[in-house]
Amino acid sequence: MQLYNTLSAEERAQLIDEAGKQRLTLSFYAYAKISDPKQFRDELFIAWNALDALGRIYVAHEGINAQMSIPAENIDAFRDTLELYDFMKGIRLNVAIDQDDHSFLKLTIKVRHKIVADGLNDETFDVTNKGIHLKAKEFNNLLEDPNTIVVDFRNHYESEVGHFEGAITPDVETFRESLPIINEQLQDFKEDKNLLMYCTGGIRCEKASAYFKHQGFKNVYQLEGGIIEYTRQIKEENIQSKFIGKNFVFDHRLGERITDDIVSQCHQCGKPCDNHTNCANDGCHLLFIQCDDCKSAMENCCSTECLEIIHLPLAEQIKLRRGIQVGNKVFRKGKSDALKFKNSGDLPKKPLAKAETKNIRQKIAIKKVLVGKAEHYYTKSKIAQFLIENNELSIGDKVLISGPTTGEQELTVTELFANGGPCETAKVGDQITFETPFRIRLSDKLYKILG
Repeated sequence: MQLYNTLSAEERAQLIDEAGKQRLTLSFYAYAKISDPKQFRDELFIAWNALDALGRIYVAHEGINAQMSIPAENIDAFRDTLELYDFMKGIRLNVAIDQDDHSFLKLTIKVRHKIVADGLNDETFDVTNKGIHLKAKEFNNLLEDPNTIVVDFRNHYESEVGHFEGAITPDVETFRESLPIINEQLQDFKEDKNLLMYCTGGIRCEKASAYFKHQGFKNVYQLEGGIIEYTRQIKEENIQSKFIGKNFVFDHRLGERITDDIVSQCHQCGKPCDNHTNCANDGCHLLFIQCDDCKSAMENCCSTECLEIIHLPLAEQIKLRRGIQVGNKVFRKGKSDALKFKNSGDLPKKPLAKAETKNIRQKIAIKKVLVGKAEHYYTKSKIAQFLIENNELSIGDKVLISGPTTGEQELTVTELFANGGPCETAKVGDQITFETPFRIRLSDKLYKILG
């Protein structure tokens, strides 16, 4: 039996669209002693692949850390697969506020040394001696206590777009970096201050709270379920949010809005903005904040150098990036010299602007039908070329162009060419072209929006 993916991200995205079923994005974790992580991994892959589950999952001798996408209709069956293991019975699933059917496009389950890279020797302290878990209302109350120090145990690219009021936000790129920094910074407050910590889903604080209790901190508290669970509780109980901005997430969405406060800037022009993008240059892929105007002008690139590179022939681009490792660069947001407005570690205390309120289920509400796939983009004339594989397309139709790098772009077709000549309606088999104000890629799909 194949215990790995056989479909590309693009093929999986097409199947999801054709199925037309709502999916849920969720996350969970559990610390437990797993004697054979490889066998555990294989069992999960077989069970979850049968349920059309997708996601990024890490398993180790110390437990499991999972971010996933599940068809809504399969959620009960998915819970049943968890209940087979004693340490996951009744486990809390953190369900995302903003759902996206394309949040994950592969099922990846990896065996790791640790489920979170913390750099700690677990044998040197009691990892089960954790801090006190707080629900949203309790967390808010302790935030108001002048004797409380609140610490964000996420990375700089996460806290920059959203954080709790008054939080210490370390300028770090990894969780392991933050532990010694915070320990040194708070040496004088071990006895008399409340140490209040939070992260995205709670897993980093599970380990951090035990570590800081071992370091001598007397009053250690953590946000139960992290920002994700906090958001659910404040909405359900109508509690005021003390978190401002976006919660960064590690899937295709790159963030879900908690409040309409914008607390960060476009890294290229300085305009209030909290939308992340990955540089379109395959030899870069730097993660940074980019507003719509810069996105259009720079064609999803972080620098003029990268902009020039994406216009080169594909063979030349491959030659330029040969031997270059970009994996570690992806999350070096705010660290590039090409970005003029870098706020890493220097976060504003007040919101810079308000975001337009949008329907968080907008993507689900849009009815669309697959029309075809991208074939080419003529950069000088800004003309996109597609092959129609399904249905028809006419002048006046509203379309959606979607892809892993392009994102989701909507426009209305005002002029249409088929097989080299102008036309009113193109049919299956036609090679069509029309103008787009943004660059398209071979992985992009063309949809017609219905209604």
